[in-house]
Amino acid sequence: MGKTIIAPSVLSADFADFGGAVDQIGASGADWVHLDVMDGQFVPNLTFGPKLVKDLRRRSRAFFDVHLMVETPERIVPAFVDAGADAITFHLEASAHPHRLLQEIKGLGKKAGISIVPSTPACMLSELLPCVDLILIMTVNPGFGGQKLIPECIEKLRSLAEERKKRGLDFLLSVDGGINRETAVSAVASGADVLVIGSAFFAAPDKKNFVDKLRSQ
Repeated sequence: MGKTIIAPSVLSADFADFGGAVDQIGASGADWVHLDVMDGQFVPNLTFGPKLVKDLRRRSRAFFDVHLMVETPERIVPAFVDAGADAITFHLEASAHPHRLLQEIKGLGKKAGISIVPSTPACMLSELLPCVDLILIMTVNPGFGGQKLIPECIEKLRSLAEERKKRGLDFLLSVDGGINRETAVSAVASGADVLVIGSAFFAAPDKKNFVDKLRSQ
């Protein structure tokens, strides 16, 4: 699937300086900016809405990977499309009609992704695999940054990578939660194409070196 895509998550940035965080991501040579949208209902935390994405879009040409951790994501997808998202990922557990929503996102000209929490088995995605551009495997229970990876979730990457090959599909596999230089090794070995990294990225004193070392693993 090509080189590993590095997608730092601004969830772990200083919320008083999102613009500076996006600048740091760009300077590091990372590929995507991951934007975690939380509503305080699907997950026990609140972050930000489309206005922030729109404002950041004006100062960055990076690929904006918007992850909706919200109930009834259908309500707000158009707002994030208008704000400048390049990919929109929602949760299987939050939508009654995920196939319809995937088609809607694609129809709006964006990459369509779907995510599952640690308690949801990968097999629940089987019918949707031909419809997705991106699958995001959560390796922590979503809502807060800085958590430790749940090792059992890595097996989902392996099984989905095998299914992708068997069915001749080309969706990207992304992993989010507790990813650092050590856990990235097993994630990539199991089939991950995209590494979403929060705390480890923003804690790194030399972010470009951190990104380079991730890609070399």
